[in-house]
Amino acid sequence: MLTVMQEWPLWEIFIRSKQGLSHKHVGSLHAADAAMAIEHARDVYTRRNEGISIWVVESSHLHASTEDAAAFFDPANDKVYRHPTFYDLPPELRHM
Repeated sequence: MLTVMQEWPLWEIFIRSKQGLSHKHVGSLHAADAAMAIEHARDVYTRRNEGISIWVVESSHLHASTEDAAAFFDPANDKVYRHPTFYDLPPELRHM
């Protein structure tokens, strides 16, 4: 017999810290809906008042690359304009 928690969808939790510029994945939890997931994430992952923003995403909505990493990302190496060494900087930009 399944419990209520096993029937609830799994949510991925992302927290933005006070010092951070981006959200970071901190864990997962089960919740009935997005509002409940946000409340539970607040209680579980921001107990020490370290977060300023919470994102929750239902795990079933996340998709990831499944190809071989070397082959999948290899085409980027052919585009030299994506590398900072491709560009000549003027002398005024000494600290870059």
